[in-house]
Amino acid sequence: MGGDHGPAPNVEGAWQAVREWDLEVVLVGDETKINEQVRRLGCADPRMSVRHAPQTVDMHESPSQVARKKRDSSIWVATELVKSGEANAVVSAGNTGASMVAAFFILGVIKGVERPAIAVTLPTLSGTAVMLDAGANVDCTAQHLYQFGLMGNEYGKHVFGKPNPRLGLLSIGEEDTKGNELTKEAFKLLKASPINFIGNVEGRDVYGGEADVIVCDGFIGNVALKISEGLADTIKKLLMKEIAGSFLGRLSYLFLAGPLLRLRRRMDYAEFGGAPLLGVNGITIICHGRSSPKAIKNAIRRAKGLAESSLNELIRRDIEESLAQGAKSGKDEDPA
Repeated sequence: MGGDHGPAPNVEGAWQAVREWDLEVVLVGDETKINEQVRRLGCADPRMSVRHAPQTVDMHESPSQVARKKRDSSIWVATELVKSGEANAVVSAGNTGASMVAAFFILGVIKGVERPAIAVTLPTLSGTAVMLDAGANVDCTAQHLYQFGLMGNEYGKHVFGKPNPRLGLLSIGEEDTKGNELTKEAFKLLKASPINFIGNVEGRDVYGGEADVIVCDGFIGNVALKISEGLADTIKKLLMKEIAGSFLGRLSYLFLAGPLLRLRRRMDYAEFGGAPLLGVNGITIICHGRSSPKAIKNAIRRAKGLAESSLNELIRRDIEESLAQGAKSGKDEDPA
């Protein structure tokens, strides 16, 4: 039921995913409204079922309301299906905080993970990169950033197929001494880890392709993401304005249409679908509120890929090894 446009793009995107990848999808929400969209689209399919959930969480509502007063909401019921094993993943374009709260309380976090993180995919000059956290945690410790690095490293390996991902820490300068106390301490932890840590990266490097995984706290990550989205929209509008503003511009569009279309696809968030919430005992995909059917379809594709991988088990292994190493280091330093 979530998203800026209600159930319509969610139902249509689910139907596209069902047809393209032969999946089974459970549509969770107001049964009457969902069936109305199914009839409108003519997409009745035995592989799509409906699970009634009478409550919804509005975008402006506090996430804490979900656990206290909205346990019959679509996001809560959908997450419970993952917990019970009736579904492999939950995909939502609704209230991000509500999705995180439901995942945290119902699925729980992987042992040793202190905070889950939202991992967004970004286009770069050399392909793609993942940035985390993109908004799940406003206030973080250095240990949280270190754990984000461990999770992002496995995500880069097994989702992007990069055997040894290059991991960078987002800061205000490339030098080791640049940054605030949080990034300086996180730098030390990441440098001492077995991860392929390339050091600090600046904001201008994010899209350059220097790093495959970019680590930051959720406040910085979300601001960077929203600025990037706004910049991409502005560039697109300014470019079209310039093209339409003159005869030569309109003429040149005949030759530029192909490259511009390919560029638009590379920068379109709908191509990436949604962002997984890493660190929870299950698969939760968080989508943009304005997601189109195409974005929902690709989010379901991302969920399918994660369900078929062993990413959570690999993250769990890395966290446990990190804890064990930390315990060993503590004993080695104990004068007793």
